[in-house]
Amino acid sequence: MAKKKIHLNDLTDAELNEKLRDDKAQFVRMKFNHAVSPIENPTRLRQLRRDIARIKTEITRRANATKTTNQ
Repeated sequence: MAKKKIHLNDLTDAELNEKLRDDKAQFVRMKFNHAVSPIENPTRLRQLRRDIARIKTEITRRANATKTTNQ
């Protein structure tokens, strides 16, 4: 089942931080479960790790945009 792509630009800062926290927790759980016994879809770990990086990039981009407009 394919997951819908989330448009990070449409989310608020609070929603981004919440999604980041949730995805990090899910990644840790999945990584632990995979170490104990192989999970059905190990590529999901890679997808989740990349989603976390995308969220962090968006948060940084927004922080830099507000920093440059304040100067």
